[in-house]
Amino acid sequence: MNTIQNKKKSFFYGLTGQILIAMILGAILGIILHNSISTEAAQSFSAKIKMLATIFIRLVQMIISPLVFTTLVVGIAKLGDIKAVGRIGGKALAWFFTASFISLLIGLFYVNILEPGVGLKLGHVDLATASEVTAKTKSISFENFVEHIVPKSLFEALATNEILQIVIFSIFFGLAAASLGNTVKPVINALDKTAHIVLKMVNYVMNFAPIGVFGAIAGVFAVRDFQELMITYFKFFGSFLIGISSLWVILIIVGYIFLKKRMNELLKRIIGPVVIAFGTTSSEAVFPKLTEELEKFGVKDRIVSFMLPLGYSFNLDGSMMYMTFASIFIAQAYGVHLDIGTQMVMLLVLMLTSKGIAGVPRASLVVVAATCGMFDIPVEGIALILPIDHFCDMFRSGTNVLGNALATSVVGQWENDKELEINSENDILD
Repeated sequence: MNTIQNKKKSFFYGLTGQILIAMILGAILGIILHNSISTEAAQSFSAKIKMLATIFIRLVQMIISPLVFTTLVVGIAKLGDIKAVGRIGGKALAWFFTASFISLLIGLFYVNILEPGVGLKLGHVDLATASEVTAKTKSISFENFVEHIVPKSLFEALATNEILQIVIFSIFFGLAAASLGNTVKPVINALDKTAHIVLKMVNYVMNFAPIGVFGAIAGVFAVRDFQELMITYFKFFGSFLIGISSLWVILIIVGYIFLKKRMNELLKRIIGPVVIAFGTTSSEAVFPKLTEELEKFGVKDRIVSFMLPLGYSFNLDGSMMYMTFASIFIAQAYGVHLDIGTQMVMLLVLMLTSKGIAGVPRASLVVVAATCGMFDIPVEGIALILPIDHFCDMFRSGTNVLGNALATSVVGQWENDKELEINSENDILD
């Protein structure tokens, strides 16, 4: 009995419990203010209270670049050779592209079956805000994609938190360090100790998470009439929730297939990061905490430091599911017919254009707008989903965290099995 009570106390006094309480209090405060003060006052309050969330996310962003660089270089140096990096990288990319394809397919399936955009009454839409998103679509091209991947300066990539560019530099740096052997051991040891210092900073920064979540939720509910939004977007949001829930079920089933009973422990470990991502609508905000939890779960640090940065660029399952769903929803709303062949081409386009845009504000919306333009769907239709996008983004962000945690854990287990196999062969030879 005492054990159960202690668990309940630790939950409510722990970080996850505090964040959930902060979400509830933030929603209550936002709803009360929305119904009791003027629109202008609510907008002013929202802008100010959201600064709490901005401060928290900036604190996290402050440590992402040094964490990715130090852990990835140390991880690759410990892997020891190009063959090991290629093997793990190959498994990672195979997983990422398979997961992305399944996620896109789920969005495609549900938007065609449930047809949330059919019969939608096109009223007043916020074209001004939509134009801010559509203006960024010009950067979605193959040339810019390549430029976005390859850094021209490490310091520029570090300063702008371009995770994929940092990954590219770190891979070259780590491989070069590994090839030089013991002569660079002092450098690798120094980077290893730096990584541990940064991970210690994570614990300090995470104490601000409930405050950041409170500010984010209160700010949204102060300016949004949640009840009115749900009535207006009931079919869209309901269909989206069915799709994202199906994706969760598939990811969890896959987790149990590969990790067996250990999947229970993984889910317990990542619930905190998932809730933070959900509350702040930022999977990036939990990158350091997720790194720490996966290492505690038993995934070797060199695997975590290699897989997670790649996953944040190539494995955004929740965002992928949303992209096909939202693109075809807009087509349905405007009566643009897309046959199955065209939709499959759209799926493949999204597979390519969505990679490497982690850290881009409203990245999912930018890619959706660009895709609509390619398939002669009115780009201004992005304004239709803007009012509800924040709530969809909460679920997308949480799903992205689950997908990356699962991918890292499974590849980590594969590598453990590979090492056991190699050790067994060596024992037989001896």
